[in-house]
Amino acid sequence: MGGTLTAAEAAACASRSYEVQQLAARVEACAREADAVLAGLARQELQAWQSPAGRAYRITLALQAAALRRCRDGLQDAAAAVLRHAGSVALSSGTPGY
Repeated sequence: MGGTLTAAEAAACASRSYEVQQLAARVEACAREADAVLAGLARQELQAWQSPAGRAYRITLALQAAALRRCRDGLQDAAAAVLRHAGSVALSSGTPGY
């Protein structure tokens, strides 16, 4: 290839880029779902658990929320990376594997 794209190659790149953008949207949707679960955990943690078992339950919820927050942050980072990749796919020269 002389550095120029044929119409078919450009269409294939655009199609792959769109598919990668869709993947990024699905990953971002997972991050939003994690946010919703975090909100539910926060509501549970705010309840007045007075017994020793209740306090242990709140501690467990707090630990799970911290782990889920890290996962959500990873999902957000992954969505951003996938979106960046979609941009590079759109600019690729139609080379197989991109």
